[in-house]
Amino acid sequence: GRGGAQAQRRVMWRRTLRVATAAWARRRGLSTMQQIDTLHFHTLFTDGLKCIAELFVKDNHELRIAGGAVRDLLNGKQPEDVDFATTATPDHMKELFQTAGIRMINNKGEKHGTITARVHNQNFEITTLRIDVATDGRHAEVQFTTDWQTDAERRDLTINSMFLGLDGTLYDYFNGYEDLKNKKVRFVGDPSHRIQEDYLRIMRYFRFYGKIAKELGDHDPKTLKSIKQHAKGMAGISGERIWFELKKTLVGNHVSHLVGLMYDLDIAQYIGLPVIEGNLEELNRVCKNVEHHSPKPMTVLSALFRIQDDVLRLDLRLKISKEEKQLGLFLVKYRRDLIKADGPDPLKPYRDFIIDSREPEMQSKVCELLKYQGEEKLLKEMEQWSIPRFPVSGHDLRRIGIISGKEIGTMLQELRDTWKKSGYLMDKEELLSIVKSP
Repeated sequence: GRGGAQAQRRVMWRRTLRVATAAWARRRGLSTMQQIDTLHFHTLFTDGLKCIAELFVKDNHELRIAGGAVRDLLNGKQPEDVDFATTATPDHMKELFQTAGIRMINNKGEKHGTITARVHNQNFEITTLRIDVATDGRHAEVQFTTDWQTDAERRDLTINSMFLGLDGTLYDYFNGYEDLKNKKVRFVGDPSHRIQEDYLRIMRYFRFYGKIAKELGDHDPKTLKSIKQHAKGMAGISGERIWFELKKTLVGNHVSHLVGLMYDLDIAQYIGLPVIEGNLEELNRVCKNVEHHSPKPMTVLSALFRIQDDVLRLDLRLKISKEEKQLGLFLVKYRRDLIKADGPDPLKPYRDFIIDSREPEMQSKVCELLKYQGEEKLLKEMEQWSIPRFPVSGHDLRRIGIISGKEIGTMLQELRDTWKKSGYLMDKEELLSIVKSP
């Protein structure tokens, strides 16, 4: 039957991969290490990946999963993005895909060795193994290689330097798996060298510490010393790249500890944070408030700001989005003034504020404010509340004989106030009955 034939093909395919991988491992003098055989791993094998894998096997070029996806799989997570690495050069890959009639898209990464192939409606980003020949702390000149260990050496952290063969063999040259199990965040080799290759790695260190580490102060002293020594290098890194890493740090663990470190290690001044120390106590308090409520990064960071100007200075350095900037300004302005009411309807001030603002995004901003304030119960109510529409329009007033534009404006405002006092319950008929037509 058809199912039997498919199963047979699958077994054959696995066997081909295993034989090829074992041959590569022998050539490299590598003992086969750990094998991965999990559901998350097998889920990756779509028709697209099988098609690409077969091409590389036939062409005698090795293809492995690289970096973050390996880390996620070892952590028992389904990776969001899967990057691949190969011994084939970009030119060779292009030839391979053209011959097979496979479309290639987005050639921006080609000079760094990355080719993106589109197969079965799926994109595959495949990068040639490389050595960074010259770096200026931001960009690297690359040279291609066929040596997996050399490629792993230029990666930032041990937990990001592993490869996974398509037969499930783990290739781990710097004890990344050990570090992952022990929740250790370490640079590959000498931290000082790694940081000087790309100063953004300082921010990546903080981000992964918040993602992986269990304990607060489990840093290698040499790493912290290197970060402080090269802090100034952050001045040359673009705001967008810094903000990308900082945002991820702000929604991870140990946030107030890590932001405190950014001050202790002289990083804060180069990344747009308040120069006169930010409000770390408030940040600590807000971090506890927002836990388990999926705050936006700016909701957490706003706690550090004492005045609205701090938000504007951050924007100058990091080029944050308009929405992020507006949210920061809103939280700094209203965190003390817009608070719950005493009595039976504590949510009333927030609801009135949203309706008065007539701004479509205001409800989502107020939800972030409630997270900031730690108002868990009110947050639940606010998330379920749908904004009532004011039922009367200028058209309704004209229909009952009010013609003057000025009068219509005044009358609408009065009716809006009456509607508000009724708890937004009065309908169009009730409101219009108040209006005496001339």
